[in-house]
Amino acid sequence: MRFPWGSPASGFPAMALMRALQLFAERDVRLVELPPPLPPPAGEVQLRIRHVGLNHIDVWGWRGMAFARRKMPLTITTEASAEVVAVGPDVTGYAVGQHVVPFGAITCGSCRACRDGRDNLCVAVSGIRGFHIDGFAQELTNHPARLLIPVPDGLALRDAACAPVAYGTVEHMLFDNAKLEPGESILVHAGGSGIGSIAIRVAKSLGCMVITTVGNDDKAEKARALGADHVINYRTDRFEGVVRRITGKKGVDVVFEHVGADTWSGSLLSLSRGGRLVTCGATSGASGTINLMQLFQQQYRIFGSFGASRRNIAAAMARMAAGVLPVIDTEYTLETFRDGLARMEARDVFGKMIVRL
Repeated sequence: MRFPWGSPASGFPAMALMRALQLFAERDVRLVELPPPLPPPAGEVQLRIRHVGLNHIDVWGWRGMAFARRKMPLTITTEASAEVVAVGPDVTGYAVGQHVVPFGAITCGSCRACRDGRDNLCVAVSGIRGFHIDGFAQELTNHPARLLIPVPDGLALRDAACAPVAYGTVEHMLFDNAKLEPGESILVHAGGSGIGSIAIRVAKSLGCMVITTVGNDDKAEKARALGADHVINYRTDRFEGVVRRITGKKGVDVVFEHVGADTWSGSLLSLSRGGRLVTCGATSGASGTINLMQLFQQQYRIFGSFGASRRNIAAAMARMAAGVLPVIDTEYTLETFRDGLARMEARDVFGKMIVRL
């Protein structure tokens, strides 16, 4: 059977089936063929997915962690870039052929947080694509037009695919929460990770003094090439002691934390008086301890940060278009993407993993 809505005029030819990556059980991800979606209904557009980004949260999903509400099989990934191939009734502002990135959380659009442009604090999210509902690792999908962000002219779709999760997260962490200012000092943990490598580049673009931690000498060389002023191998040195020496015992203005239990105490010891710690992750463990006297005497400010708003994603792509690009480690295909997940699980990566559809 061929579906009549596919046509060269729509930007995508008629097709019997489309390819998708679906999770069937823990660690069981398969490349499958599915019927393409129906024409987009009112308020939605149909997207031809061009690239998807892999993130550590995808490894969590692959392992079957913390997503009880989902049903299998589930199409994976929550970060993508795409081309509009069809526009539903009543949709304005988008046209066939336009490049966009979709916002992966299906927010309500009406609560106070949504009205204030703080989408990542929506109180009535109906699901996150790739975790609770089908994600973007499929050739075609429909998506609400209100949850799209246009890609600036000249920005490659491969780079734009890093904006919704990785780059947007960094934007939200550094500017909405930590309020990083030009010329300040910052400690970026796991400088070889997707968000760590982006944070180094963004901070250096502001003229900040950047200290970063990595796990081996190869990553240390790459971090220096990105512009990091000081690189610490956390496997051979206690990073908090090195940070205190580098800063003349003062500590850094900002700590960019996403490792969790293994680095938490040292991160606090690395802060200057009145310093700011912003955290978005806990890959080494979810529980840490804190000295309350240290907290109030040193007047630390600690921020939890989750995801990004559409405004953050737009700002991230504007920063990319101005030349502060994400670091792409490797580009995979649907057939080879499991190699990327395996490398990410082994932490054998520097920068972002991208899958080209």
